[in-house]
Amino acid sequence: MSLCGACTLHIDGQPTRSCVTPISAVQGKAITTIEGIESVVAQTIQQAWTELEVPQCGYCQSGQIMSATALLEKHRQPSDADIDAAMAGNICRCATYARIRSAIKQAAEQLA
Repeated sequence: MSLCGACTLHIDGQPTRSCVTPISAVQGKAITTIEGIESVVAQTIQQAWTELEVPQCGYCQSGQIMSATALLEKHRQPSDADIDAAMAGNICRCATYARIRSAIKQAAEQLA
């Protein structure tokens, strides 16, 4: 139903919910999962996530990281509104939203 964002992956660099994406829609496209992100942006996001101890239960974290990485790949200095828009489809049951926002901002500063 595409409600939580935990299954987010990148299709041609765009964050996409795999739970509602038919296989026929991705033929010939580049698919990247959490296990395959290796860019400097992804590494910086993951480092910020670790330093700020973002995860609590971990259920949503792969989707959160995939969405945050896609945001910073396209927009290196996001505003709060940009972060809200990019992360809106990702639900965190533990409510670590403040830490997620802080990690995105820290990563953006490090990438600047």
